[in-house]
Amino acid sequence: MRLGDFDYQLPPGLIAQHPPERRGDSRLMVLDRNAASWAHRSFLNLAEYLNPGDVLVVNDTRVLPARLIGRKESGGKVEVLLVRKKGGAGEERHSQEWECLAQGSGRLRDRTRVFFEEAVEGELRRRTPDGLWRLSLSGRKGEDLDRSLRRIGFAPLPPYIHRNGDGAMRADDRERYQTVYARRDGAIAAPTAGLHFTEKILEEIRGKGAQVASLTLHVGMGTFLPVKSEEVQDHRLEPEYFSLGPGAADAINHARKDGRRVLAVGTTVTRALESSVDETGKVYPQDGQTGLFILPGHRFRAVDALVTNFHLPRSTLLMLAAAFAGRELILSAYAEAVRQGYRFYSYGDAMLIL
Repeated sequence: MRLGDFDYQLPPGLIAQHPPERRGDSRLMVLDRNAASWAHRSFLNLAEYLNPGDVLVVNDTRVLPARLIGRKESGGKVEVLLVRKKGGAGEERHSQEWECLAQGSGRLRDRTRVFFEEAVEGELRRRTPDGLWRLSLSGRKGEDLDRSLRRIGFAPLPPYIHRNGDGAMRADDRERYQTVYARRDGAIAAPTAGLHFTEKILEEIRGKGAQVASLTLHVGMGTFLPVKSEEVQDHRLEPEYFSLGPGAADAINHARKDGRRVLAVGTTVTRALESSVDETGKVYPQDGQTGLFILPGHRFRAVDALVTNFHLPRSTLLMLAAAFAGRELILSAYAEAVRQGYRFYSYGDAMLIL
């Protein structure tokens, strides 16, 4: 398979820059694999597609406000995306060591000092072998640096969502770029299929006799780094931490045993479940890393239906959706979504693949 096999044309005006005014007011394309057909619905109709005994599995990771905006000593702007806190960091409340992505108004050099809000300072010390920067952060003496970072940080929105960084949208994005069931800190990007859910929608699903179970996968660079290999099989996903507890595993196994379905909310849930299943379809509690890269030809053993967003061309996320629905069907559905004016990407509309 070649990278161009997962390409499509998208008018820039269909890239959603803001979430819908009310959470849940998104469109929902329902894609039926067996019939090779689709229907246009609202996300508010999702509960109609669940049956008693089904299990809906969500990712309860919580997105860190990991995007920092500062200035160099020269006054030039610097944007930082915190990726990994390093071992030993946080031993002092006012200093930490991180690996990060960074870009500036000019070339960044080793030992570049950066000044952020609330007297937080940083030094970009050197590049790591994988292209990240080693960043030393410090705050005011007596101040808890974690608290300062939570106050000054922006939601780590993807670059196709254009924000000027002046803070006007900071509070809104920090709320809306987060699921209503987020519990465990650790993600540097949102599991965006979950952004559509409201407490009311979840209650309607439970009211149908379906269960809602959760796992954790902290979305990291592996999910959003672009594929550069022309032969997509040569791409390698950077491993991401995930945790599937005994309660969720038991609920999934009981549903499968009773002939009920497991519906994954998002590609992150799909990858976690498919990393935890044996040949018979039984899932096991896991606590570790997964770098599973799902391409067409993958045999799905744990997931029966998928709630997902409309993904970037040539992305690993689109490749997973193509593996689940079939490449030709998913690309035909995307072409239909373009014709119908669906909103694409993180803040965009949703798809349910049955």
